[in-house]
Amino acid sequence: MEDNRDKSEVTSGLAWKEEFCLGHDWVDAQHRKLFELVSGLVEACSDGSDLIRLKGTLDFLVNYTVQHFDDEEALQLKCNYPGYERHKRLHDDFKATVGGLVEKFTMGGSSTELSSDVNKIVVRWLVNHIQREDKKIGQHIKNLAAEK
Repeated sequence: MEDNRDKSEVTSGLAWKEEFCLGHDWVDAQHRKLFELVSGLVEACSDGSDLIRLKGTLDFLVNYTVQHFDDEEALQLKCNYPGYERHKRLHDDFKATVGGLVEKFTMGGSSTELSSDVNKIVVRWLVNHIQREDKKIGQHIKNLAAEK
């Protein structure tokens, strides 16, 4: 049976919505990729995927997130974003949280609790962070462009 759902819709994890766009092409592309990765991780946690696949997905997500944060922080510095320090702290706190999830996985493998934590912590954080914090960066960049 063919799946007729909108391709942005997922059954668990995250569904990308255009309202998440900041108007900065590579940031938006990276955010879309993060949504895809988190959705894959949620799916892998809940469908009983083998531990090697789950670990690979988790590792890739962690590495991609770190790279994205580095890129986003460099952009903030380049455009003299006034909330840089606070934003970087939010990124650092999230990296520590994800590190705790990785440790939980390393110690106990996949579990219903890990799947729930990924859904509650990672999914919620990513959506809220983009909507509340990253949108401020996008607006700052738009304001700078309007001043020119």
